[in-house]
Amino acid sequence: MLRYLHSFGRQPRVGMPLVHMSKPARGLSAAPLLRCLDGAVVAAARPVSAGSAAAFRIMFGLLGFVAVCRFIAQGWVYELYVAPTHHFTYFGFGWVQSWPAWGMYLHFALLGLASLGGALGYRYRLSIAAFFLLFTYIELIDKTTYLNHYYWVSLVSLLMIFMPLNQAAALDARRKPLSGRSHTMPAWVIWTLRAQVGVVYLFAGIAKLNSDWLLHAQPLRIWLYNSGDLLLVGPLLKEAWVAYAMSWAGAAFDLTIVGWLLWRRSRPVAYVVLVVFHLLTWLLFPIGMFPWIMSAGALIFFPPDWPQRLLAGLRCRFSIASADAPDRAELSLPAAFRPTWRSRAGVVALLLVALVQVAVPLRHWAYPGNVRWNEDGYRFAWRIMLTEKTGQVRFRVTDPSTGEEWLAYPEEHLVPLQVERMAYQPDMILATAHLIAAEANRRGRSVEVRADAYVAFNGRPATRFIDPAVDLARVEPGLGPSTWVLPAPAAYR
Repeated sequence: MLRYLHSFGRQPRVGMPLVHMSKPARGLSAAPLLRCLDGAVVAAARPVSAGSAAAFRIMFGLLGFVAVCRFIAQGWVYELYVAPTHHFTYFGFGWVQSWPAWGMYLHFALLGLASLGGALGYRYRLSIAAFFLLFTYIELIDKTTYLNHYYWVSLVSLLMIFMPLNQAAALDARRKPLSGRSHTMPAWVIWTLRAQVGVVYLFAGIAKLNSDWLLHAQPLRIWLYNSGDLLLVGPLLKEAWVAYAMSWAGAAFDLTIVGWLLWRRSRPVAYVVLVVFHLLTWLLFPIGMFPWIMSAGALIFFPPDWPQRLLAGLRCRFSIASADAPDRAELSLPAAFRPTWRSRAGVVALLLVALVQVAVPLRHWAYPGNVRWNEDGYRFAWRIMLTEKTGQVRFRVTDPSTGEEWLAYPEEHLVPLQVERMAYQPDMILATAHLIAAEANRRGRSVEVRADAYVAFNGRPATRFIDPAVDLARVEPGLGPSTWVLPAPAAYR
């Protein structure tokens, strides 16, 4: 894929037949589909200023470094990855395991160095590839720590491997001779980054189009009421109308903000609204680095040369040096440019990535039931701050050979955070049942494990969650529907 995407803007090799868009050759090249594809190649290859993409790279790397320092300083490396004796791995990734304590700290240290290497543009390809592998490995260790913005960081860092983001404001560019430096990059880079930012808001808004969010202001009513001790605004947050207003405003924001950012006239105001929105969510809700990541990422919607314009303004005001900017000749395709099979393959690859990005958040429609209840297709779908679920679960263990039955509690096998998150996530309940069965097997006993699980959902009374008649020790994990999860009560649908 890398060689395909980098062929955007390249000259065809000597001897390679040119594909003239104005006079297409006979046969396949004259097909409308191919003409559309060639038009997309030309649009994707159009040179634009490398300034905003470089700024994106720098902010991404610096935020990654801050996150690493935060994890180490808060003691989360030990708490989340060293202290637990069991981790809830993802289906197909059971081989991803945490390192010993020294290995986890070394892993985070290398991740910090990779973050700085990406920010500085030093050996950029190696740095960002290392960042992607190291970060994603951590993310795959345990479902307990899943957050939407962790998934976003993995996706973006994967895409960045194939992007020439070290064209400007990078140590790699400094090592090149002046004649070999470029201050531009193909337009597909900017549009891909914009799409990756925009998909978060779009699907977050679509997910909010449900009765709980719009008609009952849930779960915001719960969360805002719990913030009622805040200075000055606390009593106001307990008012029901505030929860309704914020629910509707949040849905409208997510559904429309990308459009406002794409429109040149509304872009500055839209960005200010975006920053204020994320500051408010950061103050009211404990959502970590997400507000800062999205506020920095949304700058990619501004014109590609916004950093040069900003520095030029500062130079005039404070007499400081400005960044290099491309001249007019650099911002146009060579007259001899023609699409090649590699550049066409690159566009097709981008279209496939876009298709996957749309299909994954919508995959829950392939499962029966309420996704917010059974969580089939819930992760990796940008369903952000959508539900408030709490649960309690204990396991009834039976030895069929003797008829003996006893109770097993999650606290005997898991750390507190795992117990809390497991209690309302079906695949983690299943994994805990398998853990209990495996421990009994090691003692020479073949047992049956059933769950007494109850879940409270968006302020409703707790109700039974898992079919108590199903032996979970015999249920194999997989990507199919969780048929052993009871249907959501009518009031929950």
